[in-house]
Amino acid sequence: MKAKKGMGFKAAQAQIAKKQGISKERAGAILAAGARKASAAAKKKNPNLKKVKGAMKKGKNNGR
Repeated sequence: MKAKKGMGFKAAQAQIAKKQGISKERAGAILAAGARKASAAAKKKNPNLKKVKGAMKKGKNNGR
C-alpha cells in the first residue's frame, strides 16, 4: 500500500499562519527552522526536509 503524501511547504505555512495569527513570512520562518532542526531519522523518512536551505537566524529562542 502506498504511503499518504504529506502536506507541502506552502500549505503547512498557511496553516501555521492561520493557527497562530501571524504573517505567512513569519510562519515560513518557523516551518523552515523546524525542518532544519529535524533529526537524521526524520530526514531519512522524509527527504524533502533536506531541501530547506539556509542557516538558523540568531535569536534568543533557537537553543543557543
